[in-house]
Amino acid sequence: MGKVSKALNKVESVHKPDFTSPAPPDEPQVISSSTVAEERKRKVAAKAPSLPPDLGASTENWDERLVHAIETFSGVAESFRKLRTMILHPESGEPPRSVMVVSCDPQEGKSFVCANLGVSFAHSVKEQALVIDCDLRRPSLQSLFGLKHARGLTEYLRDGDNISDMIYATGLPKLSIIPSGSPPDNPSELLSSDRMSAMLDELADMADNRLLVLDSPPFHVAAETLVLSQLVDKVVLVVRWGKSGRENIKKMVDRIGREKIIGVVFNAFEFNILDKKIQGVGYHNYYAEEYY
Repeated sequence: MGKVSKALNKVESVHKPDFTSPAPPDEPQVISSSTVAEERKRKVAAKAPSLPPDLGASTENWDERLVHAIETFSGVAESFRKLRTMILHPESGEPPRSVMVVSCDPQEGKSFVCANLGVSFAHSVKEQALVIDCDLRRPSLQSLFGLKHARGLTEYLRDGDNISDMIYATGLPKLSIIPSGSPPDNPSELLSSDRMSAMLDELADMADNRLLVLDSPPFHVAAETLVLSQLVDKVVLVVRWGKSGRENIKKMVDRIGREKIIGVVFNAFEFNILDKKIQGVGYHNYYAEEYY
C-alpha cells in the first residue's frame, strides 16, 4: 500500500490544477474593428474638454441681429464674404493667422463685425475660426452667440486655468469662442502680459487651418488695445457712419501702423433715396467696405 500511495501522490502532484492562473474561456473572444474604434472614440472623448452643462451651444440662442446678418442672401453676409476673401487671399505674402477687430470709440459695432467675420470664416471650405473676446471691460461676443456666463480669458490670464477649458462651441461647426470671463480689476495688465502673447502663439499652433479673430477694446478707451494690435498679424478697423472724427481715425491708423491694417468696415452707412433705387432696397444698407 505504501507504493500505491506514493504513486497516487505523484499523479496528483502532476495533474493538480493551478488555481492561481485564469481558466481558459469557453469560447474564443472575437474583437471586431468596430469595437476597437468605439473604444478609441470613448478614450478620446474622455480626454477632451467638455462644455459646462449650462452652456447650450445652439444657433437658436444667437442674437437675432446676428442670425439675420448671416442669411444666405443678406447684403451683410455678402460684405463679409468679400472681406474674408481679402484676408484669406492677400495680394502678397501669406494669409494672416490672427486678425483683430477694433474701433476708435465705443458703440461703433466692432463686436458685431467680429462675430460676423468669425461666422464667415467658419463657412469657408478649409478654415476654422476661433473668436476671442478681449474686451474685458465691456464684453459683447458671449451674448451675441447666446452663451450664458462662463469662465474665459480672464480666468486663463489671471488664475492660470487651462486654455483648452476656456474654448466653447457656438452651435456652428468650425466656429468656437473664448469668452471674456469674469470682469477683472486690471484688464490692461492682463492683456499686455507675456501670458497673453504666449496664448495666441499656442492657439495658432493648435491647428494649421485655424484663424483667430480678436474683439478688442475701443482704441481711444483702453491702453492695451495698441499692445494687442502688435500681437496679431492684421487689423480690421470698424468705423460707424457719423460717429468717429477723421482726425481720431487718422491717429489710430498712425499708431497701429498702416501696414497692419487690412481693411476698414464702414458700419451703419446710410444710403439716400437715389442710392437705394440704384443699389436695391436693403441690399447694402448695413455695411460698406474699403480695403488697403
